[in-house]
Amino acid sequence: MAGPVVSAAMKPHDAASEPAVADRRGQIVLEDISRVFAADVVAVDRINLVIHRGEFFTLLGPSGCGKTTLLRMIAGFETPDSGRILVSGREMQAVPAHRRPVNTVFQSYALFPHLTVAENIAFGLRMRGVAKAERRERTRRIMELLQIDAFANRNPAQLSGGQRQRVALARALVNEPEVVLLDEPLSALDAKLRAELQVELMRMQKRLGMTFIFVTHDQHEALVMSDRIGVMQRGRLLQVGPVLDVYERPSSVFVAEFLGLSNIWPVTALPGGLIDTPLGPLAIGNPDPASGTAMIRPEKIWMYSESGAPTGRPNMVAGVVREAIYMGASTQYRVELENGAPLLVYDTNNQAAERSWRPGEAVTCELKPENIVLIGS
Repeated sequence: MAGPVVSAAMKPHDAASEPAVADRRGQIVLEDISRVFAADVVAVDRINLVIHRGEFFTLLGPSGCGKTTLLRMIAGFETPDSGRILVSGREMQAVPAHRRPVNTVFQSYALFPHLTVAENIAFGLRMRGVAKAERRERTRRIMELLQIDAFANRNPAQLSGGQRQRVALARALVNEPEVVLLDEPLSALDAKLRAELQVELMRMQKRLGMTFIFVTHDQHEALVMSDRIGVMQRGRLLQVGPVLDVYERPSSVFVAEFLGLSNIWPVTALPGGLIDTPLGPLAIGNPDPASGTAMIRPEKIWMYSESGAPTGRPNMVAGVVREAIYMGASTQYRVELENGAPLLVYDTNNQAAERSWRPGEAVTCELKPENIVLIGS
């Protein structure tokens, strides 16, 4: 991956003070980045990635996959064993963490307990020597933006989890960094507040136009908030792309399963554009199917009563509902087909729905050919 040219004569301290390349401000370029810990534990394995200026990019993966290590290398808290990192077109290899144009919001918030909210937020500005009047004005503006100005004189111990999260975010944003790094900052919050702050954080990022890099193991969080996501496993970046593309067209079984529930089967190509599956022969939208693995998301399957199923369509399979789990906005059904194969189906619980199905009822499921996707192993 070609990156910006950095002069070999550039002194280490010049990298942080060098003006950002105008059209690359907030851009992150990772070139062949690796990090190996003791006992040959490969935390990050040869990652190449470009994160565009002003985008909300999420690193998604299970615990221990290397996403936080990658974030810490961008921040300067970890040093890559190989490769290079560029922020806004500038080489970061020799730039210490406190001089990089990035700010980090940690899962623990890391607020100073002996300082007030306003003092916590202004701390970084004070360390940089920003004049007192400007510190006050910038702190006031960011507190108003995040709706925490009423708590300016409180200590962190007097705040709720959501309020502390806002303070930590304000402390990062008040320095006007080119990039904001967020290491699972919502994981300690209750479900309702977490959902509210997901949307609030996404909206704020769009208003400010900063580059946000978000680390999470929660696929719902990644789908809600991100412009693009990168799915990681065992130190490798398996797939990068817009949320819709990665969810609808996963590149592997791991990505398909990590981004939500799926029906996944090994398949063999048959003549006439069909595939042989555990459900029986199925038509597929791909005109040239290949042997391998196929998937269909549960919400892409239509379910009908036995007598109300349409006729003359491909991929109509009969079965019996064995399990119905009410989930509020939807119901999850486990259907056993006539040949014994299981099928997972979601149906939304909306006013237009004529009925729901109970265990023991006979149903017919429609798997539309265009919704069946061939994926890698």
